Amino acid sequence: MIGSSNSIDQQVSRHFLRWRNTLREARTRILMLYLFLMLILAGASIPIFRWLLFRSVDNRVRADLQQEMLEFREGYLAWEETPAQSTEDLKRYIDRFLNEELPEDDNFFLAFIEEQFYRSSPAVLVESLRPDSALVSRWAASTEPAVGERETNDPQTGKIIYLVQPLMVDGRVEGVFVAAHTSAGERSEALDSVYIFAAVGAGVVLLSFALAWLATGQLLSPVRKLTATAQSIVSESDLDRRIPNISGQGELAQLTEVFNQMMDRIQAAFDSQRNFINDAGHELRTPITIIQGHLEVMGDDPEEQRETLSIVEDELNRMNRFVNDLILLAKAEGPNFLQTEPVDITVLMDDLYSKVTTLADRKWHLVNRCSAPVMGDRQRLMGALLNLVNNAVQHTQAHDLIELGAISNQNEVRFWVRDTGVGISPSDQQRIFNRFARAANSYRRSEGVGLGLAIVKAIVEAHQGRIELVSQVGAGSTFSLIIPVVPPAKA
Repeated sequence: MIGSSNSIDQQVSRHFLRWRNTLREARTRILMLYLFLMLILAGASIPIFRWLLFRSVDNRVRADLQQEMLEFREGYLAWEETPAQSTEDLKRYIDRFLNEELPEDDNFFLAFIEEQFYRSSPAVLVESLRPDSALVSRWAASTEPAVGERETNDPQTGKIIYLVQPLMVDGRVEGVFVAAHTSAGERSEALDSVYIFAAVGAGVVLLSFALAWLATGQLLSPVRKLTATAQSIVSESDLDRRIPNISGQGELAQLTEVFNQMMDRIQAAFDSQRNFINDAGHELRTPITIIQGHLEVMGDDPEEQRETLSIVEDELNRMNRFVNDLILLAKAEGPNFLQTEPVDITVLMDDLYSKVTTLADRKWHLVNRCSAPVMGDRQRLMGALLNLVNNAVQHTQAHDLIELGAISNQNEVRFWVRDTGVGISPSDQQRIFNRFARAANSYRRSEGVGLGLAIVKAIVEAHQGRIELVSQVGAGSTFSLIIPVVPPAKA
């Protein structure tokens, strides 16, 4: 019994949590707001609809009364032109009209002779139209045509709309004819329409709410998938998860696309970070191992100690260069990496040429076809070109040519470093710009750690330019740096 009670409590708790989570969903809040607004609008529309319906009924009733009064007046004017009129003649005309013309539903014809009630059609009158009522007494004494309406307290009568026509005999008022309408019946029928409208409106609101609940569930499914994907990434660190793309050009489709693109960038960043840590660890492990090994076997012989210290110093210098390169690559991702100013290409290339000719015994050649300055960071550009030159020196021999060049037009400047060395295979030409990458066909190991070309690429991209490579194994390579004369503003 205790276990059964606990199971029931758990089920109740789960249902409660499910309903609480449902009430907290964006879909529920949107639809509750939608239902609230719909109920307000529907509630406000009912009295408006009632007022418009009653107004339409009253206008139709007035038109009917005017038509009936017009028919009476046409006959009365014809009778009024006959000679030797008398009160008895007036009574006979009224009798003939009331016998021949039947009023519409809820309409009444009343005739008065000498301020006394004479006859009505139909004969049975509602209480508010009986001869002893104040309104009827006022009609009996009327001497001018009148149009009006009167609210009553009788629910069987409602509002009375009326037209009054005095009747003349020999130039004096001898009688009165009244066409009246009681609105209770018409309004009762109109209220039935209002009730039907309210019932239909309530049904439409509820049906719309149900359909909107289902439709928004489908429309917001990418949001739920996004939440589930984000939760799985947080809980499982699974960066491969993506939201299935949905068709269309709406906000949800754009949200799905942007989220997947963001995850692609995050995954690329994590992969790059993981590879960076692995490669950096590998590159640092080698000099540390060398230093540790030589220090462990170092003896008391002064010559051996000098050789060991020389090796240790060389490895420490290599580690220092490696750390400096990593710092430079990290700075390349910051906003203040470049200090731009007008750079004289001629002076830059002359300085570069004077520095590199002392690096190695090569056939050096300089081509400079630039006259206008370029907006850029002189030190960074010099560093990028020096890296390319060092790369060319390491992959050429004494009899090889290394050419430095620069050419410009109105939009961009092209720097290049061309050599006739060993060249780079097509499979390596894209990979070598990654960090810690080296060409597989190098005839000897590079002195660096594979960051030089990555630094060159970072500097060029910081200038909003691009790097191009043309190479053939055994024929040499040409690295070109293309940067805009005036870099466009960054978005």
